[in-house]
Amino acid sequence: MAVKNKNIYTVYDDHTIGTVEVADEVLCAIAAIAATEVDGVDSLAGGITHEKAPKAGMRALSRGVKVEVNEGTIAVRLIVIMKYGYNIPDTTLKVQEKVKSALEEMTDFQVSDVSVSVADVQVEAAK
Repeated sequence: MAVKNKNIYTVYDDHTIGTVEVADEVLCAIAAIAATEVDGVDSLAGGITHEKAPKAGMRALSRGVKVEVNEGTIAVRLIVIMKYGYNIPDTTLKVQEKVKSALEEMTDFQVSDVSVSVADVQVEAAK
């Protein structure tokens, strides 16, 4: 994997047809969307919920997610807000598995680490 600049990474280079590159923000967006799909996660630190994720821009999706790419290996750090009543270890393990799977399937990069920090617990408002 060749690094074109500090934020763009080559995912595929055929040498006959061309290359496919992704930016850090794309990796963050994939991780953010995957994390917010897990039951028990209210949002990411930037306020991104599962419902808002498809409409959010790249910058908004990047809040609460940091990625480091080193020689084709990705390390991810997420800050999540949990829903009250969910088991934190079980839910964060599901987040780690979902994020790792999504990034590996969509980019062919290996994911070495998915660290999850729980910043808060959200209590649902009474109806």
